[in-house]
Amino acid sequence: MSARTTTAVARRVLTQVRRDHRTLAMLLVLPTLLMTLLWWMYADAGPAFDRLGPALLAIFPFIVMFLVTSVTTLRERSSGTLERLLAMPMGRLDFLLGYAVAFGAVAAAQSAIAVGVSVGLLGLELAGPVWLLAVVAVVDAVLGTALGLFVSAFAQTEFQAVQFMPALVVPQILLCGLLVPRDDMPDVLGAVSDVLPLSYAVDAMAHLTSLSSTGEVWGDLAVVAGFVVAGLALGAATLRRRTS
Repeated sequence: MSARTTTAVARRVLTQVRRDHRTLAMLLVLPTLLMTLLWWMYADAGPAFDRLGPALLAIFPFIVMFLVTSVTTLRERSSGTLERLLAMPMGRLDFLLGYAVAFGAVAAAQSAIAVGVSVGLLGLELAGPVWLLAVVAVVDAVLGTALGLFVSAFAQTEFQAVQFMPALVVPQILLCGLLVPRDDMPDVLGAVSDVLPLSYAVDAMAHLTSLSSTGEVWGDLAVVAGFVVAGLALGAATLRRRTS
């Protein structure tokens, strides 16, 4: 692994994203628009926005980064770009880390905008510090990036990459505790929820609404970070140069 190579890959990805205005708008603006829609929906529903807002600040960036990363990586492979890159003195981990760094930078900007608008303009109230909310949102977005890089190895077309959304992402949304508290789920579903990364991402956000200490938040963040590392490692092991 080379820091110079990883940086070069990250710079290349950021250049591509900057030139693709529609993708850039989706990455930076869509989570904020969805949060605004949520605020509008619950404008007359009391504290519902404050209860759901932090959890969805974890889910929206996760979904957007998962979709964009999985499709973009598959496009690199199907066009032959990945094969040409890996023919150079660059390993698979350099490629994946470069993507993770690039989209991590995008995630930081995305989360800063979404958190700033949610807290500053939409009046989202927290017991914990706003900066920690932004940190959790960034880590959750990077989780989406890592999982998107991993699943892209198993898709032949961009349509197949999108199909991983209902197969991998939607069950996590249903079982993360957003709709039903995890402690109230049937034992089997609770056990499944305990091994899904999005559950800990949502837990970290939820702890910020009734914060007694930051220890629980950092504990959940450590678990999410572990899933990020595992996703990148599995992605490096399964990444193929081209589609079949």
